[in-house]
Amino acid sequence: MIIDQEKCVGCAECLSICPLSAIRIRNKKAYIDEKCSDCGACFRICQNSAICAEHIPTEHYVQCTSCPIECKIKKGFFGACKRYQNRNGELNRVIKLKTYADVKDLVGETCREEIRHPLITGIGAGTTYPDCKPAPHIVQNKVHGIDVVTVVTEAPLSYSGIKIKIDTDKTLGEEGSPIYFHRRKVGHLTTEEYGSKMLSLGGVNLLTGRDGLFVARLISDVANRKKVRLKIQDGVTLDLQVGGPPIINGKKDYLMRVGCGSATLGLFAEIFKKVADEVIILDSHLTGLMSEHTAGVYVGVAPSGVRLKFPRSTPGRYFGDHGNGWGGTSIENPTDVIASVDTTVAKPGMLVLITETTGRNAGMFQLTPEGSLEEIEISPAARSAVHTIAETCENSRVSGIYCGGSGGSARAGVTKYPIQLTYAVHSNKASLTVAGAPTFVLPGGGINFMVDVEKVMPGAFSWTPTPATICPIEYTMTLEDYRQMGGHEEAIKPFAEEG
Repeated sequence: MIIDQEKCVGCAECLSICPLSAIRIRNKKAYIDEKCSDCGACFRICQNSAICAEHIPTEHYVQCTSCPIECKIKKGFFGACKRYQNRNGELNRVIKLKTYADVKDLVGETCREEIRHPLITGIGAGTTYPDCKPAPHIVQNKVHGIDVVTVVTEAPLSYSGIKIKIDTDKTLGEEGSPIYFHRRKVGHLTTEEYGSKMLSLGGVNLLTGRDGLFVARLISDVANRKKVRLKIQDGVTLDLQVGGPPIINGKKDYLMRVGCGSATLGLFAEIFKKVADEVIILDSHLTGLMSEHTAGVYVGVAPSGVRLKFPRSTPGRYFGDHGNGWGGTSIENPTDVIASVDTTVAKPGMLVLITETTGRNAGMFQLTPEGSLEEIEISPAARSAVHTIAETCENSRVSGIYCGGSGGSARAGVTKYPIQLTYAVHSNKASLTVAGAPTFVLPGGGINFMVDVEKVMPGAFSWTPTPATICPIEYTMTLEDYRQMGGHEEAIKPFAEEG
């Protein structure tokens, strides 16, 4: 990249974003040094159009093909991701391939086999109140010859909530929008995961707010896989049940997208090449244009002269927008995504297939001698290609992750020294399960966990008007470790007696 010194105002935005620290500011002007790999980050952020690509003779660099950026890496220097270095004209991965043995000390040990599963679950255990008394059930048994103890309770948790994952490419609303249940605010629409929209419901601040009773009931209902209706502010109405397909504004959604528009081209470019001269995959994340995309180039697709209206990320990959059109974009008439067709490149009769990442909608268009696109009947081959997308998609469904914090007073029911339980959980000396289901314990302090509610028996969760949700929790450890943490040995009963 090179700097147009006349246009540069010395704002240093390019300096702050350059991944290779290849930019310096002198006398309020930016200068790029030889470390530059032509990644274009500075070009994209410059508000004054002061940066443009520099012609570099090919013998001065090696072009990286490990991602769409395609850095031009000069001898002795690195690509933008700093993974690859040009060493004497060859690109080398900076870090050598590691075996598991190389990293196992960092990963740490998992729980020993004898304590991975609880002797009894917390379902139906009841709760001791106040928490300073031993938990309602503490049992001991031998597992593979080792004395094991499980401590269970049904813990009221005000630090609790649920994350809902909805497999859909449809737009639900603006990120951050409040979510309502019986006209009470119960959460917000949060970021997307791959192919899915995420809702965050509950959490301590909503549970202790004026609508906390509704929040507690909702978390419990969702976790127990009951049907619920939610309304997103300025967005859609959702009818959801964990394990089933989402119903969005009264319509059931069946398919989860196969990937973004770029990924769809990467998966099916070989098939698309045989059915059209150009293929556009509409998607709110990344809309793909086959003739520019590296997958299209790889299979030998020729330039088509088609340009899209969306902002370009890298060749053939365009940032989409959000709306009620195809692929969750604002595009309701598919050819509206095309900004122009260069008729010096495109030829009359050129076929353009436009579809989505689910194959739900598709249209075929032909370039007329006048340079416009005319819709024609989709060919059997093109229809088959679109069908291939659809049949590669997974079924759309609703999932739920319950999140709780049990690092408070409930620990007193397990041990006289609660910090020792926290340490034991984080060092995998004590296994935390919910209704027998494995949990993920968040790193850092406390005992904050997440559990897939579909692994928990329906009806195991409940709520109380304190307000809080009630979660069946088990801690399982060896008897020796239980003694060392100051557990309530006097309350231990044989497993057979509890059974």
